[in-house]
Amino acid sequence: MKQCLISPSMLAADFANIQRDVEMLNESEADYIHIDIMDGVFVPNISFGFPVTEAIARHAKKPLDFHLMISQVDPYLEACKNSGAKIITVHYEGAVHLHRTVATIKSMGIKAGVALNPHTPVSVLEDLLADLDLVLIMSVNPGFGGQKFIPHTFAKVEQLASMAANINPDLLIEVDGGVTSENAAALIQKGANMLVAGSFVFQSADPKQTIISLKNV
Repeated sequence: MKQCLISPSMLAADFANIQRDVEMLNESEADYIHIDIMDGVFVPNISFGFPVTEAIARHAKKPLDFHLMISQVDPYLEACKNSGAKIITVHYEGAVHLHRTVATIKSMGIKAGVALNPHTPVSVLEDLLADLDLVLIMSVNPGFGGQKFIPHTFAKVEQLASMAANINPDLLIEVDGGVTSENAAALIQKGANMLVAGSFVFQSADPKQTIISLKNV
């Protein structure tokens, strides 16, 4: 089975020891570091702001994968760039002028992604798919870590992979929420090639080994 990219989520890190946890990820086989930005408006939670992400960027040796769960994304794209973002993903449900936002991200030399909530069908991205570097399928409702994986995600990943095969075969298909070693293999089999894991990594006895296990399911 093809090896999958792994992007551990800092939302599950120990906020009192962020530098330590970033350095652990630097030494691990993780491919990216996932940064969840929440505003308490688009989702019912607040994570951390750009002073924190800038601190993460100073210590990170892995590329940063920004996921914006906020109601107004365009004013903060430059701040993401200044925090070292290599990927910026915005939500379909929260973007008014999505094509323009994607074009702005790409003009910064950053990979552009669009996230879909569990209730949003992948078909809504058909006209934009050729312009995207990544689509993030939410396998939980966004806003909190540690939620239970929604099984319908498998069908969505498979449908997206089928669409991408004809339109954008190099598309990164990322899954975020409740990812564990119990569902990772099936997600990859359906077409996912990038997995976000938060609690499953950071709450494990050996996070580095857990990342290896996810890459090699």
